[in-house]
Amino acid sequence: MSERGTNEREDTGGCSSSPRQPAAPVDRDRLTRLLGGPDLAWLIDRVRRRMARDEPLTGPVTLTAPTSAQRTAAERLLGRAPGAGHGLSVRLEAVDAVLRRSGVSPDGLGAAVTALTGPVTRLADVREREARAWREAYTPLDELVRTHRPQLGDWAERVVSDGLVRRLARTPQAAKNLLDNTAQALRRLPADPAVSMPVFSGATFGDAHALDDGTPLATLVLSGARALTGFPDGNGAEWRREAWASAGLLKDALSSTVLTLGLRGTPALDRLADEGEPAVLTLRQLTRQPPHTASAVVRVCENPAVLASAADALGTACPPLVCLQGQPSAAALTLLRHLNTHGSTLRYHGDFDWGGLRIASALLRRVPWHPWRYTAAEYRNAVAAAPLASPLTGTPTTAAWDPDLPAALTELGVRIEEETVLDDLLADLGH
Repeated sequence: MSERGTNEREDTGGCSSSPRQPAAPVDRDRLTRLLGGPDLAWLIDRVRRRMARDEPLTGPVTLTAPTSAQRTAAERLLGRAPGAGHGLSVRLEAVDAVLRRSGVSPDGLGAAVTALTGPVTRLADVREREARAWREAYTPLDELVRTHRPQLGDWAERVVSDGLVRRLARTPQAAKNLLDNTAQALRRLPADPAVSMPVFSGATFGDAHALDDGTPLATLVLSGARALTGFPDGNGAEWRREAWASAGLLKDALSSTVLTLGLRGTPALDRLADEGEPAVLTLRQLTRQPPHTASAVVRVCENPAVLASAADALGTACPPLVCLQGQPSAAALTLLRHLNTHGSTLRYHGDFDWGGLRIASALLRRVPWHPWRYTAAEYRNAVAAAPLASPLTGTPTTAAWDPDLPAALTELGVRIEEETVLDDLLADLGH
């Protein structure tokens, strides 16, 4: 509906918008005395609500527990008792007839209520204006997809249809501001070379903290960035760190590290491999200058003691080895994904306990790997060779790479740390 049509309806107090003669004058003094008192305010309110909903001004309206003053005011308006019973019921046709017949409001009840209380805004018009405002709020997404990121078409439709934008912004104007900033960020992502989050936020929004966790802008930009990079679903701080890194934005890029030994592909890695010394790689290094070569096989362990022992025992002869140092960090995942993408087969070993299985499962959900002496058969062999192993504690879990492994742990009830089977692991690395 046009704005012009809306205004016409408001000016006539909610009556039909078809052509009509100019409204007859209302006797405001008599109208105020007749209908404008506080004891008939409930009646005026009911009429306005009907007008707003385009409902006819006919039939009864009822007040369930009227005061004596309200009942008296209704009797005075109609010139008779409005009806028996505990409630107060007034027929709108009767009020309309009184107003027309008396000349107080020749155009009837609707015109009288408009004269008393002002134009009535139709709810249909309100809903249409709101719908139009929301359509305009989404224009930054439309422009982003049309002119810069056509691959985000499905994502843009989804965040609108599933209500994410409305939940984050609440009002059309807030949504438009949010989407303007989101589009501004997504036009610049993925960042290449990678850049720290505060630097990117400061350059893009003039606020180094604009993309801090928990803000509506960070939620929406991260969602769009994942759509650009294909980063999988997940949750938690480490997952968010990885997801941002996949789009070239580094959160605390120096504290996330991964240990390696015998890995090559950059001048620094080559030098340390030639010396047989471990390397500590930061997320910043891995996103700005990842290894440019990838070995056919890269072994992965959970505990630093394995990598340190390999450096001591094998030195420069140690093949590529990566250590998670517990839960896989953003740096470890970035490195392992890079190696896997460039053709390396990853072979993983961890502690034989429930915590170790959870770490291995978390890694497997993010990067494909094959077990390295990390099966039920190897666990049974290790238990047989280590009669003094510690008892198994904790909550059981699954192992997608070997469904028999959890059952074996439950049956034997002991935990085998990587250090217990260190000789076997070093023997594999030495061949």
